[in-house]
Amino acid sequence: MSSFRIRPRFAHTLEQDLDRARDRILAGLAAQAPHDFDVKSFPGMICLHFTGERKKFWSPRLALALTAMPEGHTLVEGTYGPDTEVWSIFLYGYLLVGTAGLFAGIFGCAQLLTEAHPWGFWVLGTMAFAAVLLYLFAQFGQKLGAWQTFQLHLAYQSAVGRPTEIE
Repeated sequence: MSSFRIRPRFAHTLEQDLDRARDRILAGLAAQAPHDFDVKSFPGMICLHFTGERKKFWSPRLALALTAMPEGHTLVEGTYGPDTEVWSIFLYGYLLVGTAGLFAGIFGCAQLLTEAHPWGFWVLGTMAFAAVLLYLFAQFGQKLGAWQTFQLHLAYQSAVGRPTEIE
């Protein structure tokens, strides 16, 4: 269940129309330990995550996107990731580091062209190091939540009655 992706995912097709596939997944998840998971259903999406004492800062959630396909089939795309609050921290961290790194690189090039001391490249290097640290923290959190990710995956596989491989 280890992946170098920040958000591991899978995709497969169910041979049922969208409404029947959605009902099948929801019924299968509800039949399992209902006190362990919280299932939220939205149009075209189902979210599954841990609740209560089992929910930790690094606990993953499974977001299932359901898309109607031709011939009455349904494409299910699952994405494992942290809860929205944690994902926002990483998203804004990458945004801040990337933006600061971009401007520092541009500023460093301008300093080189004007024959000034290019200290902007030091900031660029610091931002690259910060991006690597963010990635390593994401991997560390993913390793802490690996067992719970595995449990979410087993719950989904049990709900649809077939194995799926995580990419």
